[in-house]
Amino acid sequence: MTSFKCDGFAMGISTSHATFDGLSFKHFLDNLAALTHNKPLAVTPKNDRHLLTARSPPRVTFSHPELVQLKIPVGQDSNPTVFEATQEDLAFNIFRLTSDNINNLKGKAKAASGAHPKARVTGFNVVTAHIWRCKALSCDTGNNMDRLSTILYAVDIRPRLNPPLPPSYAGNAVLTAYATAPCKELNEGPFVKLVEMVSEGSRRMTDEYARSVIDWGELYKGFPHGEFLVSSWWRLGFDEVEYPWGKPRYSCPVVYHRKDIILLFPDIKEGGESNSGVNVLVALPSNEMEKFQSVFHKFLA
Repeated sequence: MTSFKCDGFAMGISTSHATFDGLSFKHFLDNLAALTHNKPLAVTPKNDRHLLTARSPPRVTFSHPELVQLKIPVGQDSNPTVFEATQEDLAFNIFRLTSDNINNLKGKAKAASGAHPKARVTGFNVVTAHIWRCKALSCDTGNNMDRLSTILYAVDIRPRLNPPLPPSYAGNAVLTAYATAPCKELNEGPFVKLVEMVSEGSRRMTDEYARSVIDWGELYKGFPHGEFLVSSWWRLGFDEVEYPWGKPRYSCPVVYHRKDIILLFPDIKEGGESNSGVNVLVALPSNEMEKFQSVFHKFLA
């Protein structure tokens, strides 16, 4: 807890992703608020981790290019994962996408969706496609238009399993979806094509695919692997939790020293009322940040 002279305070919480994913952490906060109100738990957590155990014997039925096997001792792998902190000096910036910006991106995708009927034009998909394009083209190797860029992003598997997990499942019930494309296509191709590839990454996450990922992990003990990961706090609702002292004025992640994780979190209006915009937290070396900022605004036009 950090108290301020204005009588406000900040509450910081650290947790392991193996204990809580975003949705189950939201349930934890709902229960914390209920207890501070002297009320029963708002959500009864389902803690049965056996629901996500590997099959016996494990059956890996897909190739899983989005995963990489860990080398022991850790750190010997020439392809570090997106979760490793960098020793580089990083510049930090928050890019704001207003509701108008997001609607314009949706409109751009919908205008050409006839040729790409599998594109699911949602706020998350268009924002993620836009970020993918910007991050890939801002890399030091960005001039190599034949280079393949792989974006990773989390998918909640609770409703995708058969039978579905309980909505109140407490633990890590997200897996990593991916999309891969050459930088040339990201730079020159129609925006709706990128949205379609992001959509396909999520659609790929069926019950069998998720079970195959779990079995892969049982056999190889690996990590998600790609160029970068988009981690979204955008609609988890942490700022909607009603404590006895009111709702939070703001809720966001603590900045950390990783250039390959881009964070999405809600935009907050003056007065503390959320709107439908989103903030994009980016950490990059200064030369890459300049490129990112340039293409970010270029592709919004």
